[in-house]
Amino acid sequence: MTTEHTVDPSTTHPLHFHACLDTHPERPAAGQRVWSVEAVLALLELPFSDLMFQAQTVHRAHFDPNLVELATLLSVKTGGCPEDCGYCPQSVHFDTGVEASKLMGVNAVHSAALAAKAAGATRFCMGAAWRAPKDRDIEAVAELVKTVKATGLEACATLGMLADGHAETLRDAGLDYYNHNLDSAPDFYGDIITTRDYQDRLDTLARVRHAGISVCCGCIVGLGESRLQRAGLIAELANLSPYPESVPINHLVKVAGTPLADQPDLDPLEFVRTIAVARITMPMARVRLSAGRQSMSDAVQALCFVAGANSIFYGDKLLTTPNPQGNDDLALLARLGLKAGQPVARP
Repeated sequence: MTTEHTVDPSTTHPLHFHACLDTHPERPAAGQRVWSVEAVLALLELPFSDLMFQAQTVHRAHFDPNLVELATLLSVKTGGCPEDCGYCPQSVHFDTGVEASKLMGVNAVHSAALAAKAAGATRFCMGAAWRAPKDRDIEAVAELVKTVKATGLEACATLGMLADGHAETLRDAGLDYYNHNLDSAPDFYGDIITTRDYQDRLDTLARVRHAGISVCCGCIVGLGESRLQRAGLIAELANLSPYPESVPINHLVKVAGTPLADQPDLDPLEFVRTIAVARITMPMARVRLSAGRQSMSDAVQALCFVAGANSIFYGDKLLTTPNPQGNDDLALLARLGLKAGQPVARP
């Protein structure tokens, strides 16, 4: 489909794209195309029904449209992070009432993983509030990965920036996915975070790719970015080589004490548009509804599933912020005729 669109040069900002240096050897060929920011913006600006139709068509071409992955996210090391991400209640720069804790032990994580599996989750994600873990931290997390894998769940971790050798240690422990979000478009990133730069994030993604671990990489919308900047963000994700296997789309959760606590609400339909465009530009990725679902109506979530979301974070808490109750999620899926399971992409 070709859509004509004219962008006023006075409203644009230069965006710099960086590709990871290698490809995942086990990823099937997806006919990946390069997306310009203008092409992504044109999708975002389609009439809503046209956009939804295109997204649903792409989704059905690659996935069972009625299958939704349930993933659970546990904070295994909370608070005390030296980063200044303007949305994050775990930063030491903001007074949010979140207390720093030590890394959870193997037994506690094993129990949490078993509970998640019993509740229906198929992926277990562990988050630790580090800027960049030390070698000893990686060794400790590797033991947590092993205990999660022993339960039969997929294992994912998000630990901050990785140094050389860290991804290989996690891979050898059995890690399936590493999460490291880009958060925003390159030209908006400095408005949200000043303690690391965009290339730091891309370097960690490259290390994960080189180690043969699948990439989980997404964004946060509603930070105050423009639609053009959302287009730049999605283009950045879709132009990773290859694009992520898993794409979590977070809606800003406004937490008292953070700089973004009073950020105006994003139009819910703009969030749905973001899901749809992520599906179109990354057709074989699992697109996940992540943080922020607590504030979404059932109708908005239903539109997100129609737009191509096929994964949710499942459980009553995401790190330190609230999430819908598991029974409520299962009831919504049942009302929509959706089934819980692991979506498998069709080439």
